[in-house]
Amino acid sequence: MIALIDYGAGNTASVANALEDIGTDFKIVKSEIPICNADKIILPGVGEASFAMQKIHMLNLFSLLRLLKKPFLGICLGMQILCEKSKEGDVACLGIFDSTVEKFDNSKLNVPHMGWNKVEFVKESKLFEGIPNKTDFYFANSFYVPIINYTIASSEYGIEFSAAIEKDNFYGVQFHPEKSGEAGLKILKNFVEKC
Repeated sequence: MIALIDYGAGNTASVANALEDIGTDFKIVKSEIPICNADKIILPGVGEASFAMQKIHMLNLFSLLRLLKKPFLGICLGMQILCEKSKEGDVACLGIFDSTVEKFDNSKLNVPHMGWNKVEFVKESKLFEGIPNKTDFYFANSFYVPIINYTIASSEYGIEFSAAIEKDNFYGVQFHPEKSGEAGLKILKNFVEKC
């Protein structure tokens, strides 16, 4: 069973619909026990980082999420808050990945970055099995994770940035698989079946 964490950060319903589309058993949860009982965890997210972290603390999930040994997928904001810190609200995050989330330069770019963009795989990952390199995925983000040692895919919007990251049991995708058609559903299916 997949635990889909509902912490008030946006796109939980659309991720739930995508999980239904691929026939996955899941529960929408917001407390420790069902997360501990799950086989895998998905942390979705649309919204603002400091608000998201405040909600995670209010739900008493901060320490649990940091210490999980089960496969864990963060989507969009859910990926960003896996980092050490976000400049969105200048907030300390979960600290799984040693990186600071940066803001796109809105003096040079239209921010937020919205729409379809190519994703280039830079390291092999079970997430990408059966998906052609340089496939387009759907993005909606004003902030980004820079390229780090754990970057497994990159994209470009004025600057090259991490489209996906992976470390141990933690995976993150900046794009929205639930809004990315068949390729996005394949990412979710790969996470459920292979990670």
